[in-house]
Amino acid sequence: MTSFGERLRVAVDTHGRLCLGLDPHASLLAQWGLPDSAEGARELALSAVDAAQGRVGVVKPQVAFYERFGAAGYAVLEEVIGHARAQGLLVIADAKRGDIGSTMAAYGAAWLDPDSPLSADAMTIVAYQGLDSAAPAIDLAREHGRGLFVLTATSNPEARDVQQSISGTGRTVAGQLARDVAVKNAGTIGWGMLGVVIGATEPIARTGIDPVLLAHTPVLAPGFGFQGGRLGALRDLFGLAADSVVASVSRSVLGAGRDGMADALDAHRQELAA
Repeated sequence: MTSFGERLRVAVDTHGRLCLGLDPHASLLAQWGLPDSAEGARELALSAVDAAQGRVGVVKPQVAFYERFGAAGYAVLEEVIGHARAQGLLVIADAKRGDIGSTMAAYGAAWLDPDSPLSADAMTIVAYQGLDSAAPAIDLAREHGRGLFVLTATSNPEARDVQQSISGTGRTVAGQLARDVAVKNAGTIGWGMLGVVIGATEPIARTGIDPVLLAHTPVLAPGFGFQGGRLGALRDLFGLAADSVVASVSRSVLGAGRDGMADALDAHRQELAA
């Protein structure tokens, strides 16, 4: 079985390090002239998947923008995930689930089990209870060749008081989580199945995360585009971890509209390449 880290590395080597967020915000649906409904979300997301073909290797639906429509929204999300994976795209379910024991096992089963209708290639999780609290999901991901991205240093400024506070180990909370993930990836050739989420709105140096530790750890980096992070500044932001970064964009592409998304993706790819 090919590991998630290997498949992600191939996707990045083939299509570049851009990830497209499939996030049907109400404002975007209005901009597209679509109803703020599950059907509107479906039309936007499927159009975005089609625009992504051949331009990116990874897409990331933010689950909240679908579940706000209840059962109809989940049905759309199932279709979007299935369509994207059928087109050869890797899908990261941005679910940000976190708990302990059997509950974490159930979250893992929902998003990582091949028999689940919501089955994705990876999911985002919250592990501020300690990384070992996610052990059931980690075990399931390893069993099925899937991945997990652990929320570590997010792109919202109000998170800094918690994430940059000093833990009992003497490291920042973000730095300790990143280290714990890196330890679990130790011994991996290439990228491991566990990644971290680190926002692109401030340099990694301010987070207390040691970028040297992330050589075998993929970094999912939101905050580019609409939130102010510049793709051209990726190496300045992430330093020695830059080669591990998968840069996520959403509204800066989806806001270009149905006919402008492909050009927006191409422009972002060119900015990254430069």
